[in-house]
Formats: sequence, C-alpha cells, structure tokens
Amino acid sequence: MKVIHLISGGDTGGAKTHVHSLLQGLIQHITAHMICFTDGPFVEEARALGIPTEVIAGGNPLTTHRALTQRITQEGYDLIHCHGARANLAGALLRRSTGLPVITTVHSDPKLDYMGRPLANLTLGTLNNWALHQIPYHIGVSDAMVDLLITRGFDPHRLFALYNGIDFRPRTPKLTRSAYLASLGLDWPEEAVIVGIAARLNPVKDIATLIRGFAAAHAQQPQLRLIIAGEGEEQEMLVQLAQQLGVAQEICFAGWVSDTDSFYHALDINALTSLSETFPYALTEGARCALPTVATRVGGVPYLIEHGVTGLLLEPKDDKALAQHLARLAGDPQLRRQLGEQLLEKGRTQFSLERTIQRQLEIYQTVLRRAHLHSTRSGVLVCGAYGKDNAGDEAILQAILTEVRTADPDRPIWVMTRKPKQTRLLHRVNALYTFHLPAFLRRAAQCEVYLNGGGSLLQDVTSRRSLWFYLFTLSAAKRLGCKVMVYGCGMGPIRSARNRKRTARVLNRWVDCMTLRDQTSVDQAHDMGVTCPITLSADPTVSLPAPSPAIAAALLEQAGLHPLQGERYLGISLRPWPGFEDKVSILASVVEAFCVEHQLIPVFLPTEGRLDIPASQLVAQQLRRTRGVLMAQPLSTPQILALFGRMDVVLSMRLHPLVFSACSGVPLVGIVYDPKVKAFLDSIQQDLYTTLDALTAQNLRRHLDTALARSQDHAYLSEQTRRLTELEAHNLSVLKTLLPPL
Repeated sequence: MKVIHLISGGDTGGAKTHVHSLLQGLIQHITAHMICFTDGPFVEEARALGIPTEVIAGGNPLTTHRALTQRITQEGYDLIHCHGARANLAGALLRRSTGLPVITTVHSDPKLDYMGRPLANLTLGTLNNWALHQIPYHIGVSDAMVDLLITRGFDPHRLFALYNGIDFRPRTPKLTRSAYLASLGLDWPEEAVIVGIAARLNPVKDIATLIRGFAAAHAQQPQLRLIIAGEGEEQEMLVQLAQQLGVAQEICFAGWVSDTDSFYHALDINALTSLSETFPYALTEGARCALPTVATRVGGVPYLIEHGVTGLLLEPKDDKALAQHLARLAGDPQLRRQLGEQLLEKGRTQFSLERTIQRQLEIYQTVLRRAHLHSTRSGVLVCGAYGKDNAGDEAILQAILTEVRTADPDRPIWVMTRKPKQTRLLHRVNALYTFHLPAFLRRAAQCEVYLNGGGSLLQDVTSRRSLWFYLFTLSAAKRLGCKVMVYGCGMGPIRSARNRKRTARVLNRWVDCMTLRDQTSVDQAHDMGVTCPITLSADPTVSLPAPSPAIAAALLEQAGLHPLQGERYLGISLRPWPGFEDKVSILASVVEAFCVEHQLIPVFLPTEGRLDIPASQLVAQQLRRTRGVLMAQPLSTPQILALFGRMDVVLSMRLHPLVFSACSGVPLVGIVYDPKVKAFLDSIQQDLYTTLDALTAQNLRRHLDTALARSQDHAYLSEQTRRLTELEAHNLSVLKTLLPPL
C-alpha cells in the first residue's frame, strides 16, 4: 500500500503530534510520504523522525495541483490522505484528476477554524466546507468529532473515529517525585495529594474554574496541592485569583514543562477543565501513569473518562462539582488507585499508539475495498419499532446492525425509524423516517436485502394498522428487487381470521426466509399456513457482548448505592398494563418482605421511561421498610445490559430485561402480560413465572425465593446462556445466505 499525506506544514499542538506520531508508525508497515505546502519547524521535526517529507511551496493552487497530479500518477500511489483546509482543497481537486480514493482527517470543528477572522471564514472557510463535501471519506479524531460530522450531514457509513494514541510502554522519569518538586522550588509535605494540569493558560482551558474548585476542595482536604503546567495570556489573572482565594501557597505555576514524564509521575490526580476539546493528549499522558482523572464532559473526553469507572466528570464551569470530586479523591486513596488502574487498562487497550496505527491501517484497507466496489444495488434496509425510546428495541437494532456488519462490513445500512436524527447519532447509520413512504420505496429500490427486524412486529393485538404496514413493506421491498427476511422476530398473536390469511399470503409470496425467536412463534406461523423457510432462532440481543461490570458499579454509585461493598440487588422492570394497578400493593408488599429478609436493595430499571417510570413509582412509593432506587435517567444499551447483569435476582414484566438477565446468568422471575413473555420463558425452560391476572403474594414470593436459591446453580444458568447463544447464531447464518458477494 502506498499513501501520500498532504498537510499545510504550519500545524502545531495536537494536530502536529497526531500526524508525526501516526506517520512515524505507518512507515513501519506501508509506504507513506508527506507533502507539505510550507517549510518550517513542522517539516524539520518530521524529517528528524525519519518521515519521508517533501515541500511543494507556492501560492498558486493550480501550479501545486499540476505538480501533485504528476507526482501521484507517476509514482503509483493508492490513496490520498489530507490534513487541514489547504490539503482538503488539494485533495478534492486531486480526486477528480487522479481518480484515487481520498480521505481527510478532521482535527477540529471546521466552523471554528477561522473564528474571529470573518474574511478568512468567508473565503477559506467556504472553500474548506466545499472540499470536505467533495472528499468521500472522513476521519474524526474522536467519536465526538464523528458525531459532529454526522449532525452536519456527512454519511455515517463513510466516517471513522481515530484517537490520538500514545506509547503506553512504562517509562522511568528523569526525576523522582521529591526531586521534581524540589526542581520547582516546592517544599510540600510527603503526604500531600497533588493535583496537576498541563494546558495552555488561555480561556478555552478555563483554569480559573480549576483554581476555584481546588480552593473549595482544599478547605475540606488541607493536604491538597495544585501544579499548573503551561503558559499563556491568562497567567497573571490566574495568579491573582489564587491569591484572592487564599491558596497561593498551595498552587505552583510551573510554566512550560518539557519533562512531562517527571511532571505526571509527581501527581496523584490529573485534571482538565476545558470548555472545548477534541481528544487531548493530556488525558492519555495521565492514563499512562495510572492517574485518576477529573475532567469536563466535553468533546471526546467521555470516551476515555467514563464517570465512576475510569475517572470523574463534571460539566464545564462547575467548580462546585469539581471541588466535590477533588475532595473525594483526596480522602480516598483506594478510589484513586482503582480509577487510575482502570484508566490505564482502558488507555492501554483502546488508546495506545499501536492501536491508533493499526486502526489507521484498517481504515485504509476499508476505503480501498469500498472504492473498488461497483454495483447498481448495494445495501441493507432494516425496519422495526425503532426510535421510540425503548431500550429493548434499541438493543435489538444494535444487535442487528452488529450482525449485518459482521456479515459484510462494506455494505451500507439504512434504518427506518421514528427519529432519524437520533438513530443516525446513536447507531451511526443512515436513517429515514418510518412512514416516509416515498423515501422507503426509493431506498428499497437501491438495496439488496430488506430485514423486518426484531420484536413482535407481526401481531394485531396492539394495532391492526401496524401489522398491515409491516406486511406492505415486506411485499413492496420484494417487488422492488430486494431479498426479504424476517429477522429474529416474534410471531403473533394474530387474532383476526382475515389478518391471519393476509399475513400467511404475504409471507409465502414475498418473504425469502424467516428466523423466529421462539418455538411458540414457529408454531403460530405453521398454524396460519406459512410455508416459506422458517428457522428457529433467538432474540438478536442475545448476541450483544457483556459490558464491563465497572459500568454498572459506576451507575449504582451515582444512585447513592455501594456496589463495591458487597450490596445485593433485586432488579425490577415494570410497565403499565390493564390490571397492573390492582396488583401494585401485592408487588410492593412482596418486594419489601423479600428484600428485607434477604438483605437485597430493590432497584427499579425502566426500559421505556415514558411508560415504565410511573409504574415503578407506584410500587416504590408503597415501600416502607426498604428504600427503592429508581434509575430514571436515559441509559445506553451497554449501561442497561451492565445493570441487569449486576442484579442478584430480576423480577420483570418486560421481555428484554428477562433476555438480558438470562444471557448474564442472573436468576429471574417473569410476570406474563403478553404471550411473547411466556414464549421466551418457555424457550429457555424457565418455570418461574405467573400471569399478571393470576399474580398473588404467595406465588410471587415462592418464585422469588426459588430464583434466589438458583443463583448458586451455575450449571443451570450457564445452560440457559449456551442454548440462547446457539439459537441466536441462526439469525446471522441465514442472513449470510441472502447477501451476494460484492
């Protein structure tokens, strides 16, 4: 592989470090050259690192374009990689003259690159915006940057995230902690807990908030000290602020620090209070030293610093939250050690320089593969009950997208959803509004495969119109040339005789194959006279990987619980349904008695907040001898999976909490309000359930006691997981038969 990199040559800061470290690693694996448009320190440093670098100077872009076109075509490059506005303009033109695939790395928000320079923004900013839209592939230097590009209308299928990686191999600092402090003229006590920040002293880094928060934390924890490494226009103001707050003796302004290894090894806590960031090296530098980190929730920061797991987060300018975090860490050495070690592990596995280089090579290979694909029809269209803020449905979609990408990572995917903008961001996939029929028909005419995916879509209990709609999409997609598959769905109940005939007729005529998630669904399909190929499978969410237990621990700690101290939990998932309110007092009394006797804490876990939170509150309000905890905040799929996996027993009306629990080997009790819940429980040979109508205090308590006793039966629980996993694999294997080679 031969890649040419284009960059202006005047870059500094993170962009310079990213390009230099990336190319220094890439040349060990591929042929890579860098062309700069201006000479200077950037070029000199690149050459000193052994990076093949050449300068093609000149203010006339046409002259530069001719020289680059000749160079690229004569020397046989495979791909053009651009960095920055001037390179983007060159890359957009070279794409046309060379026919090569072009990719650009977006190091910062293009709309802010010329802030305060209206004329430059009008000219250079406009040209850069045009060039970015001409270049087909884009790399964001953080997931936050990718999300920003998605909101700006760029194709999620052509976007990639690539973080600034560093070398995580252990380093021995030049100076010990005491020697480094002495070099700064500091005589701080040995027991001091030192906070540090390495940043420019300018407004965007908001060091003033750090000083205010530090001063408040120091009042609670007098052993706290602060080192500020950096220079900038705000230094005088910051020094005066420290004096006004009475902490001038506890704060050291160290100036520009070149020996960063000694600096970070002298710290106990790393800090970052920026108002805006992409993905700062200061965090990964601190991670390499296993430093617990307190940072603002901006840009790509939350992708490394996960609150309560690998550090502590706060909103920009929130000096009160900062003070609480610093005081908490200062008084808890074990927490500092735990967060630091988890941050080091995450940084080493996901944000190392080696991972960055490997990821860049993978991106190149993906771009080259896709650039050579030529097909009049391409892509997969997925339809289901998505974009309705239901955690179970979103988990289904995530599982389906993962399996489609496993089958073929190069095929574009489109999703029909109630909230296209939200789905684009949440799942990084192209999306269209579910009921925008012209858009659906256009997309189906261009795709190869249509998936009616997950959930109980083919039923007429909640709505006949939804059944008719899904049947219409199945037939229309087939007529427009798609292969059609019903993917991991539940079937029925369909009560109307006319609807049963219509459903069988559509499935037999227009559907190529079906995978159904339980035997009850298979039986119902056969009873209706469905003859298209049917394979017994399992719910697609079974394929989702188990998240880190640290995610659940952090969420529970935020809710005021103490999961690391051996607390035990009863997870509860409820939903409103006819007859539910009549059972609230029974539910509350049994949950209370069960939790008190077995020293469990009831944790209410809604999966569709609009419906489930009020139902949970009805039960929680009747608890007297134990405190119920309601996790009311919106949760991502990994978070909801992690929480159910952390429960000791789960009591659920909702289907997917039962699926999540079974896959995590957690004992469960079901309350059946819908046949799909019973069908799932029967499919895993789980007998601990009662219907909502038949629910009594006696049978519910008996089931809970039995479930808790089964928590010790690891063979039984692991057999459930194994069976589900084997069945779910049928979804992917059947899908692969429909995907022709590109």
